[in-house]
Amino acid sequence: MPIILESHHDVAVLRIDHGKGNTLDTDSCRELVLRMEDAEQARAVVLTGTGGIFSAGVDLKRIDEGGAPYVSEFLPLLSDALLAVFGCPRPVVAALNGHAIAGGAVLAAACDHRVLGPGTIGVTELLVGVPFPLAALEILRCAYGTAPLPSLTYSGAVFGGEDALARGLADEPAAPEEVLERALAVAKRLGDLPAEPFAHTKAQIRQPFHERIAEYRHSDDPEVERLWRSPAALAAVKSYVDRVLR
Repeated sequence: MPIILESHHDVAVLRIDHGKGNTLDTDSCRELVLRMEDAEQARAVVLTGTGGIFSAGVDLKRIDEGGAPYVSEFLPLLSDALLAVFGCPRPVVAALNGHAIAGGAVLAAACDHRVLGPGTIGVTELLVGVPFPLAALEILRCAYGTAPLPSLTYSGAVFGGEDALARGLADEPAAPEEVLERALAVAKRLGDLPAEPFAHTKAQIRQPFHERIAEYRHSDDPEVERLWRSPAALAAVKSYVDRVLR
């Protein structure tokens, strides 16, 4: 199972356990949507990774192997998985046990609170040569505001420690061995709030972003798919996989 659901009293812990990088592919995205639905029965949710990585983002090896047909299958599932976390009515806390890169950084941004351990956070998709779907950018906009988005996305830089905290990419630090414990404590505190008022307040805060996604996704997603399917993008992905991931 690429996503493991564990229970810590009234808090559901979703642990990404998918390959060396806890990557996002068709299987893990589908599974994340299902597990988020299951987790809504809990008072709160903690999202974390396995080993020393939170999530390295999109499984570029699968993109390279599957080519354009796989891209068309995968991209809607990626948006659905990100929105399953972003739209969860329960409190969702990210326990960043390691690096949160590209799609992993968006997963972290989709949560309500981020506990930073030893890893880094970075939005690196443009370095590979592909754009994010609209849902991903709106999630980043909600978490961090519009002004920081150009510096985050154009540079592809990654930030850790005090630098990540200063930029607002995480809410608080924790020692590596205490990340999950601290995230559970925050989740329990938020989960102790009245459930319906919390869900309504969260929906109010995120409503403008959900509205933009609903209004523009039907027109923007085909353009993102076209760019990901292009020979230039697939060649760039192959080059990155050969240079970095092989």
